[in-house]
Amino acid sequence: MLTPGQVIDAYFLEARHQLLEVAALLDRYDAAVDRAGGRPGEDSRLAALRAALDVLAKRSPAGERTVALLELFATT
Repeated sequence: MLTPGQVIDAYFLEARHQLLEVAALLDRYDAAVDRAGGRPGEDSRLAALRAALDVLAKRSPAGERTVALLELFATT
C-alpha cells in the first residue's frame, strides 16, 4: 500500500500530462468556435468532458470519482 506522498510521486507527471492534453483539446475547440464565428454547436461529448472536470474538482471518498466518470461517459 502506497503512502499519499508515494501516490503523488508515482502518478503526478502522468496526470499532469493528461490534464494538459484536455486543456489543449479545449483550447483547440474554442479556437475553432472563434474561427466559425463564435457559435459553438451542441456536442454531448464536450458537455461530458466539462462535467467530468467538475467531478474531478470535488473531493470525494476513494473510488467515487472513477465510478462517476464511468457512468458519465457510458452515456456519451
